[in-house]
Amino acid sequence: MTMSAIKFFSTNGQSERVDFRGALLMGQAPDKGLYMPEEIPEIPRSLIEQFSKMSYPQIAFEVIKPYLGDLVSDSDLKAMLMDAYDYDVPVERVYDEKYVLRLDRGPTCSFKDFAARAMGRLVQHFLRAEGRSILILTATSGDTGSAVAHAFYGLDNVKVVVLFPEKEVTDRQRRQMTTLGKNIFPLAVQGKFDDCQALVKQAFVDPELSALNLSSANSINIGRLLPQAVYYFYAHSRASPKGGRIVFSVPSGNFGDLMGGLLAMKMGLPTRRFVVATNENDEFPRLMETGIYEPIRPSKNCISNAMNVGHPSNLARLFSLYGGQMDETGHVGRQPDMEAMRKDLYAAAVTDEETRQTIKEAYRQHKVLLEPHGAVAWAGLLKYLKQCGDWSPCVSLETADPAKFPDEIVRATGINPPLPEAMSRLDELEESFERMDGRYASLKEYLKRFL
Repeated sequence: MTMSAIKFFSTNGQSERVDFRGALLMGQAPDKGLYMPEEIPEIPRSLIEQFSKMSYPQIAFEVIKPYLGDLVSDSDLKAMLMDAYDYDVPVERVYDEKYVLRLDRGPTCSFKDFAARAMGRLVQHFLRAEGRSILILTATSGDTGSAVAHAFYGLDNVKVVVLFPEKEVTDRQRRQMTTLGKNIFPLAVQGKFDDCQALVKQAFVDPELSALNLSSANSINIGRLLPQAVYYFYAHSRASPKGGRIVFSVPSGNFGDLMGGLLAMKMGLPTRRFVVATNENDEFPRLMETGIYEPIRPSKNCISNAMNVGHPSNLARLFSLYGGQMDETGHVGRQPDMEAMRKDLYAAAVTDEETRQTIKEAYRQHKVLLEPHGAVAWAGLLKYLKQCGDWSPCVSLETADPAKFPDEIVRATGINPPLPEAMSRLDELEESFERMDGRYASLKEYLKRFL
């Protein structure tokens, strides 16, 4: 079988299999399921051992190429990845063999840049080849919206509508979406992230909107997920250059970040375990403990706001990876292999109080500045080490620049985090966005303007 023959199936099992291009441009499968690769290509151990000598774009090419096969030429893909990843990716040693992977150096200072920038270039490549345009409809709990907006900003064949919960994003997160204009259309929704996500999913299966050519840039899109597998390989190559197994701690909300890591593991990345660190939206830690999945509705509002998700979309993929089946509502059709999941995953819930204490202690002890999401991951890692022993090396993911959360950082450390250049002019720019209630009829009426 050639690599170009890799197909993607829907986790709901009712839709036809498609190639990467089809999965990327559709976003969500017609049966409301999420696309997963029928086979996960394995990267030879000998190649993984060479990653320590490679740049980030070079590693990205080796990880992503097998899924694309002949759909994109090697030269085009390499050029896209060189263009997408033109910033630093620090793997910062905290103490011993404990590291923080800083995924906050892209144009919107968030880990979402890694997925959105590669995805944006791939979408544009395929649309140009087909001579058509699409409307990207995406929901955000914080950083997805700005990363997607910046990745697609100014493209003449893509319009982007971003739904965000009006009262659950920070001022700076909002301004990164609302100060662009052109082909970017932000919508402030009265409700929570889960409400925004449900509205997006409903629009996708509405036949009256089919003429819009809707697609998604959320982590429900496989084009977002595959680039996220890359930084796990990169971090491993820097923290464990001799190729030994490694522990990753991942702040988890909609579980796209974690799924990127699990795909990397299935591709051959030497991992010992993944720490799945959630905030007080602890539906997954409770699943791991009891074997019963119960979504949290409505989701709890925590200071790690991008993780305020009561029913993570990507659990459908995680269940699929471990032989189970879950539909888009959270109904479990088939239980996953819980024993295998517990072997690979350690789940920990972290309270807001623990998050704040972690920010304070990490700075006091190690002079490491963490924002709330990275602090949840670091706190989860410390719980793992205390309970399971000190396996080294360990890498904890920091997913946003601390300057996005100045109030919390100042309160915990007394330090006002330095403003990165990418965010330095935000407060001067004019905002433009619309407000909307949480009814689907309101979103549908809004989207009809684009017909």
